[in-house]
Amino acid sequence: MADDGNEKEGADRNADLTRREIIKLGASAAVATTLVGLDAAALTKAQDKAPLFFTKEEFALVDELTELIIPADDHSPGARAAQVAGYIDFRLSESFEEQSKIIWRDGLKLIEQISQDMHGKRFLESSPEQRIALLTRISQNEMKPIKPEEIFFKELKSRTARAYYSSKIGIHTEMEYKGNTYLKEFVGYDAT
Repeated sequence: MADDGNEKEGADRNADLTRREIIKLGASAAVATTLVGLDAAALTKAQDKAPLFFTKEEFALVDELTELIIPADDHSPGARAAQVAGYIDFRLSESFEEQSKIIWRDGLKLIEQISQDMHGKRFLESSPEQRIALLTRISQNEMKPIKPEEIFFKELKSRTARAYYSSKIGIHTEMEYKGNTYLKEFVGYDAT
């Protein structure tokens, strides 16, 4: 049952938010709900040690792939600074679902195979342009993935976005969430 105080707080939110800001806030709230029960200390501890699920080579590959998907820019740090690979590693290590683990193991092998086919070298040995070319190729049918590499790309991008936008960097730096803003009085809304 909702508390009357909470309903009043909701009504007092800043009415000057733009549509984009509202979407960002909604996205952060949706992603933040996935963190319920996640021990932040355990996640930090996991990132300081050897990977829990991935091998060290796989972890390095995931770290680079996630950084390519959400790179650092002038506005905010990227996936590497937000420790996205560590988050994905931690979540997979805690997962009871074997299928998601298989998708990641097979997907990373596929990335290496495609890199060999396209450039004659491992992904991390490729140039930045070659890495982008590979990601461009496997993202072609992102909305309707058919090939195994396309299915893996959709999973990779989805997990990367979820991890990034549930991190402090994603929420506070990228989306510039400042917390709730309260008005002294509700100014109303003209729906006409």
